[in-house]
Order: sequence, then structure tokens, then C-alpha cells
Amino acid sequence: MGKALFGPAGNSLSFYAEGHKSTTEAAKWVKERGLDLFEYSFGQGYRMSFDKAKEIGEEFAKYGIEISLHAPYFINFANPDEQMYEKSLGYIRTGINFLKAFGGKRMVFHSGSCGKQTREEAIALMTKRFKEFMPEFEKMLDDDMYICPETMGKSMQIGTFKEIIDLCTISQKLIPTFDFGHINALTQGSLKTEKDFQEIIDYSFEKLGEFRTKNAHVHFSKIEYGPKGEIKHLTFADNVYGPEFEPFANVLVKNDLSCHIICESDGTMAEDSKIMKDIYLKTL
Repeated sequence: MGKALFGPAGNSLSFYAEGHKSTTEAAKWVKERGLDLFEYSFGQGYRMSFDKAKEIGEEFAKYGIEISLHAPYFINFANPDEQMYEKSLGYIRTGINFLKAFGGKRMVFHSGSCGKQTREEAIALMTKRFKEFMPEFEKMLDDDMYICPETMGKSMQIGTFKEIIDLCTISQKLIPTFDFGHINALTQGSLKTEKDFQEIIDYSFEKLGEFRTKNAHVHFSKIEYGPKGEIKHLTFADNVYGPEFEPFANVLVKNDLSCHIICESDGTMAEDSKIMKDIYLKTL
């Protein structure tokens, strides 16, 4: 039987309200709340020393909490500018080194956006580049390490669930990050029933096989959206935008999935992670 794991993306507001200041304190805090995972975001750049990353990683290992990281948001493998492409490669290289310092296994990243190109041109360029750079990253990654392109929530970004799964066919070291809040926002609230989630998992089984589908990375939060997709992250208290977790919990159990599920709620990441884990355990 597969076992899904749960945890927050970063520190909840309650973590700081209780007087905590450093992410080195988060491992014990997350463990005490019955959670399994923690995702550290370098979204605005790598503003940490490798020594500090190692210290954080050792603390998370001590409490048995698996740590993943999110690479900078600046990555865009569809940018035609070669210098910008080299910068994106650099963000991945540095991220892999931070992942090793953390003792983590998964790095999430945004693949890119269309810019002034047509969607077809942007995807063609991105696909070509993935085929060029993945052999280098395959050599850098340890046997149990993966990089995880993420589904996106805005119409100009590359990242429908089919686009991300298709990119992952390029290398066995690519595991999809299914951000169901993004998918729901992009598709104007399409994720309502178990069948809606199952369609995504079925496509992944078809294209990527059992191991990478069952061990997919997941981001889950409720997200406000407009005509062009994602506007802002919400909390589980929202009852307007969704998606709801219960239908996906059923899909997790019925497909024997062992996904790593990271909550990106607005300030209540740990609390909402626990809500998801409790729903999942009741569904088993």
C-alpha cells in the first residue's frame, strides 16, 4: 500500500506567532504537528550559504522530516535569449547543490512562459533545451534525487498538466509537480470531482508509468482566479474557489499513490497540511 506524505511550503504564521524565528526550528515544530515534509523556497534567489543549508538539513534529518526545495521563479527555459537560458541553467545547477546540502531529494521549478512567442514555438524551444540539458543534470543528481517541473496557473505560462507530463517523458530524472490549485485556476475551476483528478493521474500513468506517477510531487492550495488564471493563494477556509481535497484523497487511495503533498496555503500551510493528512488517513 502506498503512503502519501504531507507538509508545508515554508513556515506558517503560527510558527512565528509562537516566537520561532529560524527554519532550523521548523523541523521539530513540523514533526510535533504530525507532518512528514517541508519545502524550502528559494523563489527570490539563493540567499543562503551552503553551510547554513547543511545545518538546516541535519536538523530535518534528525526529526525524520524530508525536505525539498523550490528553485528561483526567474527560470524560463522558453526564453529565446541565450544569456537568459544560461542563467536558468545556472539556477538549476545551484539548486541541485543546495538540494545535496539539505539532504533532500526533490527540486521544484517553473519551466517558463511564452513571452512574445506563440505557445507552439515556446514549447518547441523548451523541449529542445530539456533534451540538451538533462544529460548533464542526470549526472549531477544522486540516484534518489529528481527535478520536478510544476504545472502553472496563468495562461501565458507553460505548464498545463499535459505539457508538464510530456516534458517529463524526456528523462527518468524528471518527476511532475502537480499543483492542483494552479490547474484549477488555469481551467476556471474544473477540479470538482474524483473523475477530474483521475484524468490527470491517468495521463501520467500512460506517459510516465507507475513509479513516477505514484511518486509524483504535489502542491495543493485553494487559489483565487480570474479570466487569465491564478490571482492569489487562499486558505482552506475559502469556500468559493477550491479545489477541495476530498476528491483527490479518494484518487490517492484508489490508485495506491505515494505522492509528496506540499501545502501552499496563504499563511496556514502547516494547519491545512494537517487537515489534508487527516482526510487522507480517514479515506484509507
